[in-house]
Amino acid sequence: MDDFDKFYLQPKGPKFKGFLYRWLVTAFALAVSAWIVKGIEIHGVLSLFFAAMVVGVLNAFVRPVVLILTLPLNILTMGLFTFVINGAMIMIASKVVRGFSVADFWSALVGAVFISIISFLINLFVADDGSIEIIPPRWR
Repeated sequence: MDDFDKFYLQPKGPKFKGFLYRWLVTAFALAVSAWIVKGIEIHGVLSLFFAAMVVGVLNAFVRPVVLILTLPLNILTMGLFTFVINGAMIMIASKVVRGFSVADFWSALVGAVFISIISFLINLFVADDGSIEIIPPRWR
């Protein structure tokens, strides 16, 4: 086996595992927010996973550009405008994915808040590669 085979043909397990973990966390957060918020509806598991993938792609490529363009407004609102941007990403995803619908912008905004809270809570206990981390408290 030469260097090409060693570098390019080896499976990249931890990176893929981290991607899969983030996708599942987003899908779970979308499902919970659809269950709680009346204006968000998901029709089927396939629509849920596809919507999670679209939201992930939008958050990876579109959201950073929008955050930079709206940086003065985000600073002025002390970061709260980020929820508006997240709500807009959910609205865009609902226009793209069949079976995933958002009634209005307020539903998307509340859903974005729930998705952020759920993702934050889950990410407290799980590392980027998908392994469970338990961080012991520091006693003084």
